[in-house]
Amino acid sequence: MAGCRGSLCCCCRWCCCCGERETRTPEELTILGETQEEEDEILPRKDYEKGRRYEAVKWMVVFAIGVCTGLVGLFVDFFVRLFTQLKFGVVQTSVEECSQKGCLALSLLELLGFNLTFVFLASLLVLIEPVAAGSGIPEVKCYLNGVKVPGIVRLRTLLCKVLGVLFSVAGGLFVGKEGPMIHSGSVVGAGLPQFQSISLRKIQFNFPYFRSDRDKRDFVSAGAAAGVAAAFGAPIGGTLFSLEEGSSFWNQGLTWKVLFCSMSATFTLNFFRSGIQFGSWGSFQLPGLLNFGEFKCSDSDKKCHLWTAMDLGFFVVMGVIGGLLGATFNCLNKRLAKYRMRNVHPKPKLVRVLESLLVSLVTTVVVFVASMVLGECRQMSSSSQIGNDSFQLQVTEDVNSSIKTFFCPNDTYNDMATLFFNPQESAILQLFHQDGTFSPITLALFFILYFLLACWTYGVSVPSGLFVPSLLCGAAFGRLVANVLKSYIGLGHIYSGTFALIGAAAFLGGVVRMTISLTVILIESTNEITYGLPIMVTLMVAKWTGDFFNKGIYDIHVGLRGVPLLEWETEVEMDKLRASDIMEPNLTYVYPHTRIQSLVSILRTTVHHAFPVVTENRGNEKEFMKGNQLISNNIKFKKSSILTRAGEQRKRSQSMKSYPSSELRNMCDEHIASEEPAEKEDLLQQMLERRYTPYPNLYPDQSPSEDWTMEERFRPLTFHGLILRSQLVTLLVRGVCYSESQSSASQPRLSYAEMAEDYPRYPDIHDLDLTLLNPRMIVDVTPYMNPSPFTVSPNTHVSQVFNLFRTMGLRHLPVVNAVGEIVGIVTRHNLTSEFLQARLRQHYQTI
Repeated sequence: MAGCRGSLCCCCRWCCCCGERETRTPEELTILGETQEEEDEILPRKDYEKGRRYEAVKWMVVFAIGVCTGLVGLFVDFFVRLFTQLKFGVVQTSVEECSQKGCLALSLLELLGFNLTFVFLASLLVLIEPVAAGSGIPEVKCYLNGVKVPGIVRLRTLLCKVLGVLFSVAGGLFVGKEGPMIHSGSVVGAGLPQFQSISLRKIQFNFPYFRSDRDKRDFVSAGAAAGVAAAFGAPIGGTLFSLEEGSSFWNQGLTWKVLFCSMSATFTLNFFRSGIQFGSWGSFQLPGLLNFGEFKCSDSDKKCHLWTAMDLGFFVVMGVIGGLLGATFNCLNKRLAKYRMRNVHPKPKLVRVLESLLVSLVTTVVVFVASMVLGECRQMSSSSQIGNDSFQLQVTEDVNSSIKTFFCPNDTYNDMATLFFNPQESAILQLFHQDGTFSPITLALFFILYFLLACWTYGVSVPSGLFVPSLLCGAAFGRLVANVLKSYIGLGHIYSGTFALIGAAAFLGGVVRMTISLTVILIESTNEITYGLPIMVTLMVAKWTGDFFNKGIYDIHVGLRGVPLLEWETEVEMDKLRASDIMEPNLTYVYPHTRIQSLVSILRTTVHHAFPVVTENRGNEKEFMKGNQLISNNIKFKKSSILTRAGEQRKRSQSMKSYPSSELRNMCDEHIASEEPAEKEDLLQQMLERRYTPYPNLYPDQSPSEDWTMEERFRPLTFHGLILRSQLVTLLVRGVCYSESQSSASQPRLSYAEMAEDYPRYPDIHDLDLTLLNPRMIVDVTPYMNPSPFTVSPNTHVSQVFNLFRTMGLRHLPVVNAVGEIVGIVTRHNLTSEFLQARLRQHYQTI
């Protein structure tokens, strides 16, 4: 018996086929016992290899992001140390000489000269790129939450941020360089995979990978984590920071890549810093920009313990106080930020520079006067040499070498000058590891002055971080508690360094309200796992206490900017609302076939990121199809997109009639015979007949008008998909259209690579010259729209809408009713806490 395959006309016991070989589905081939040939594989080998190559390139890019972020941290650390040593070296020599000659005013002028010059340069850099001001963490948090902040991840922002933080830290402001490292890492993560920059237009590479917002957001998450890892030497803490504080959308595969990126940043910075400072390349002794050193009791003190179970009660109390202090700090800073928004930002940019110089002037004078007048001479401790390894000896040498003896006799030091006349990292090490005592009065005055000045400084127009100032302020608070317990209560077993660390954690937790990631960051920074429980308890208590009064500092600044940030989940009472209660029913939409003049009008009069693709529901569609090619194309597309059970069964029956089983063949034949002859009926018209109401005969090439009546504006619309603004602009720029006298098949087709060629900065519709395009030409948007976006029913609970929107990383969520009509759309604005609260109040009023 001759087989069917390979012959032009043949007959067999199952079927008779003539012409070319019939194409069979995988299910038919399985029943026939045949296998699909290699060229017809669902996943060809070349696609599999392409996927593996894509994944390999992604791992290499993640590694490069970590290395570059580590090098950025090395650059910042090197020049901050250089400028700081230069400044304090000159000023300290001048103070020592002038303390005997009586010319301290000259020393103050020298210090002012250094600080004002550095701060002025930092302010000028912020004028070039205003987004570089502050720590950048609120902006990065918004970006990872799904909100695009203009200029947040540009190369110019990175340069201004890195250079600006050098000058602001060296200028003596109470700011840190660790916070801006997170922003810097995010910019590296966003820009490096693109291999191009808008600031350097001539430098472009043909790199076809990672041309989507999702890939870019993943790399920004990795860069932010690498910034934390480089700042604190905490790769695991950086990964958790990116997960807890930043990203809204996460997947398991991203976790490994982010951790790998963090490790790369940490060990790159560790390798170069250890080699530069110790001269032994490959020793890996300085894991981050901020090192807490090793917490260890003196060998001579047998009663000393790092902490005991009884100390947990004190830690809880310190957590409560830290939460209260953090809430106070946030409240004051919020008032200052509002004042700046009303009285400083609307004025010329020079006013911002003057404000920064004023803050620098006041800070310098306070530091100088407090060190000279308010300090006390304390006895140096002889038992400060602890540890045997080179890193611990280096920490001990840093602690001893940073002691200032201004106006004090031999074997004594000025405790206030030791805290103020040192880099902030050295002051933290003093409070953690200096065995000599600090006067309670000195610690109290230092805490108050530092608290107020740091609160005033955060928000001025310079790149500034908040982690290190909060740690230093909290360390002074913790050391003060330890001194009080030792001196006035008589608890001799207390280790002052532990209380300083817990105080730093309490205050920082009260300000930023982070728990999981901050716990791991502090544990990794101290390299002491036994501190895990007290740090975690303290941070939890501080967060709960602070949340009773206000939000964290970053959330406050996000709220002041009016950014629609989504929380992790909605409140339980929000389930009283449905999708129909929060959606926006006033839609701006396009048709499957739309004239160029309508698209240009819609794009230039709206700022929406995407538009629903719809067709109108009419009762006399056959009359509309006569004499108008545009309306005819839209109606034909609507009919072809309708999926019915009968039509789907007809397709499957036709494909099953060649099955080998006679039973199946007979069933198909009976089904086909029982079907009525196919008629050219309007199935959608039958489905919507009971809902039909006559509407004005508005042509689909007309743009929505403000003069429309309520019935005209809100008439039934069948939903077919979503198309992005960037896609419409690209179609217009490339002239993808056809004339009314032609078929839509004559329209040029663009590939995905051509559509994404201008990513991530697509042309602005207002900057385009479209005079060469005929406004009467028609654009078929159906090949480029998303025909199956996520949708919800009008009766869906708000919690379900929120979870779908947040977990899937959506920007638009159409609300479609039971018959396929779009009745509204949900955007990020409709899911913010403020909007939901307003809708809930309206719901209660209507009950």
